[in-house]
Amino acid sequence: MNLIISKSTKITYQGVIKPLFFKQKPDSTHQFILHLGKIFQHLFGIKATLHKIWAYDNPAILGQTLRGITFRNPVGLSAGFDKNFELPPIMRSIGFGFMEGGSLTYQPCDGNPKPWFHRLPNSKSLVVNVGLANQGVTAIINRLERFPRRLFRDFPLNISVAKTNSPVASSDKDAIADYVGSLKTIGTAGVGDMITLNISCPNAYGGEPFTTPTRLDRLLTQVDVIKLVQPVFVKMPSDLNWEAFDKLLAVIARHRITGVTISNLAKDRSQLKLKDPLPDDVKGNLGGKATWELSNRLIRQTYSKYNRRFVIIGVGGIFSAADAYKKIRYGANLVELVTGLIFEGPQLIGQINHGLVDLLHRDGFSNVAEAVGVDA
Repeated sequence: MNLIISKSTKITYQGVIKPLFFKQKPDSTHQFILHLGKIFQHLFGIKATLHKIWAYDNPAILGQTLRGITFRNPVGLSAGFDKNFELPPIMRSIGFGFMEGGSLTYQPCDGNPKPWFHRLPNSKSLVVNVGLANQGVTAIINRLERFPRRLFRDFPLNISVAKTNSPVASSDKDAIADYVGSLKTIGTAGVGDMITLNISCPNAYGGEPFTTPTRLDRLLTQVDVIKLVQPVFVKMPSDLNWEAFDKLLAVIARHRITGVTISNLAKDRSQLKLKDPLPDDVKGNLGGKATWELSNRLIRQTYSKYNRRFVIIGVGGIFSAADAYKKIRYGANLVELVTGLIFEGPQLIGQINHGLVDLLHRDGFSNVAEAVGVDA
């Protein structure tokens, strides 16, 4: 990473680019960034240039091997940004150690009526009401198969899978069949290094049926039968108290599940510390800093009770190396972000990784794995 260019990028992004973006509707900005990314990743030499100026590589300190998967750094892209898995090359180039795409569903889905996003600039949060818009598992698998395999050799791909946002997948039986259909398609294709079951998307038809222990057990029993080669994670809800959250973990621990992602969007607005007005007619649930305290509490409690039983991916409110480091010290093996990227700029990933190395050196750790859970 070129530190001078990285700092200059931050100044330019904060002073020029972000104000221009934030004058536009967030849905339009999101589509523009996706379009620009697809153009950039096909230009000769651009990926190598972006990696050189923004990414930070130090696998000796930041690298880990978890359940047979090697991560060159612990910072990944969260689901929700690249719903159709169109930008893995550019995400690798700007320094992410892995990425989670999707969520994909068994059937194509247009999602909820727009607008999908609403910014809360002072709160460093986004209101999200996408409703699992995606092109469906078959189209997405076809796209993933066209990427060169070398792309994912040191850049693990996490495939987020949800139930289709439709009345046809609203009953428990149909919803489980929907998940299973996607998982079997992924398993047969042999794509992806890890799979995340998104049981906690709050913006879909029928709500979150598998966030109760009995129904989650039914889903995971059918997932066990598939015997996927890829490690499977479960993306957890954020608004449960510890007693209810732990009941879900106890169910998950009995199944062939590698880890948990903590956590999804926050739903209960009355419990959040917001610095912006949020009208009741703005539909959706909150990501970014609004989820910071919720996810940190649950990461810490999960690690404290289950220790190494689960690989924990920490999500929610990461805008700096210090933010990522706190989640790691609470028990997260890996972290994911997306709102921080939008608010801070594309140089943020390299800056977080560089900052993590400084923090690890300060505290006497020779590898990031040694810091996991020290504050749990």
